[in-house]
Amino acid sequence: MTSTTTRPGTTTGTPPGPDDPRSGAPLAWTRWRAERERALAEPHGWLTPVALRWLASRPSAVEGVPGTWWTDPAGHVHLLAQRADGLVLTGAADALDGAADFAVQEGGSQVVARFRPAGRTADDPRGEPAEVAVELVRRTGRDALRLRDAWAPARLGFDGVATFPYDASWVLDAPVRWYDEPQPVTVGAAQPRLVHHVTLVGEVDLVRGGTVTTLRLTGAPGGADAALLLTDEAPGTAPWRVLHVERPADAATTVRLDLNRLLNLPFAFSDHGTCPAPVAGNHVPYAVEAGERAPHRVDAGALDRAHAEAAR
Repeated sequence: MTSTTTRPGTTTGTPPGPDDPRSGAPLAWTRWRAERERALAEPHGWLTPVALRWLASRPSAVEGVPGTWWTDPAGHVHLLAQRADGLVLTGAADALDGAADFAVQEGGSQVVARFRPAGRTADDPRGEPAEVAVELVRRTGRDALRLRDAWAPARLGFDGVATFPYDASWVLDAPVRWYDEPQPVTVGAAQPRLVHHVTLVGEVDLVRGGTVTTLRLTGAPGGADAALLLTDEAPGTAPWRVLHVERPADAATTVRLDLNRLLNLPFAFSDHGTCPAPVAGNHVPYAVEAGERAPHRVDAGALDRAHAEAAR
């Protein structure tokens, strides 16, 4: 369970001196921020989801997606499409003319197809890819299609993610206790009626201004590192954020937490993310004014009007 205590006289996170390895951190952070924003702005990155369509158990048309789709109790997804639908499977060169089947594990996802919406040509005057990627996701025993459109307003209008200024006092060497065995736990999600099954791999003490807050770490994909999902009292931030934590190979009893690298999860950029929520109680009882702020949501109508004006 997360706990918070106060220890008078305890301080941490002091600015680094000239011999501290953190002294070069602002430049490294700036470069890391540039790479983060480059990745977000990729043609089918996390700025591009425009729809999340849950599949029925009978063959059905899916709004905004060519073909006929359905799922079965075994977790397999089935597709029927004609060549005229223009639906191209991942790895294929030509449009599907027939049937295809897919499956992803619980909590997983995979881009299975792509198509060009009606009215779009390959020669987009803005130089943007014209195709929509069809991502198959499985959450809480249900299958859905998430559409990633390179023409999404959030991507075309992207001008970076607002962040708090870099502050060396938010780089903390925190006591950590790694669990001998992972502990399974169920958490909520960014979408209603969904859950995620995650594993607890340890706990860390966040110490600042005399306050000690114990937070739990969850396993990250691949198993090498951990994730710290948390809520806090900072204004103008997403409901929760995540910090990726490097897990030392040895039995180290401290871990470096650079809270300047707190990130928004995909759900902060669109209404179509299914991200896991923090473990119950992973709340910092003060404002963590570090890392990413809540992203600006682009007005699709205003963006279309701006593009039309620019084309005149």
